[in-house]
Amino acid sequence: MNILSGNDELISIGDLAKSLGLTTRTLRYWEESGIIEATPRSDGSNRFYTQDIAKRVRFIIKLKELGLTIQELQDLYKAYGEVKRTDRMIPALIQVLDKHINLVDEKMARMASLRRDIVEYRQRMNSKLNSNAL
Repeated sequence: MNILSGNDELISIGDLAKSLGLTTRTLRYWEESGIIEATPRSDGSNRFYTQDIAKRVRFIIKLKELGLTIQELQDLYKAYGEVKRTDRMIPALIQVLDKHINLVDEKMARMASLRRDIVEYRQRMNSKLNSNAL
């Protein structure tokens, strides 16, 4: 359900969750965690989100897909601040993303090493199988 509040269209928690493939519990948790703002409530105490909050939720989803934790998202939100200054948030975001790039690089190196070990082990097992077959 969408309603108008002043000049901004509000989206119900259920509609936003459904449109983004989230649960309403996830949105409530993010609100409780302080990574999205508390929302205006209708007379029936239903949560509604502004278009700006919906946009932020989409951004959070992308950051979560990149592996950011709730703590990191909270830190970014603090850097963004009450004044909604992107110039304060972007350097913090770059720092967090650099950390995640390094973690991904480390994981990829470990995975490449593991792959080499598995290939080598497979070759040894294949050699044993072939030598036993003779």
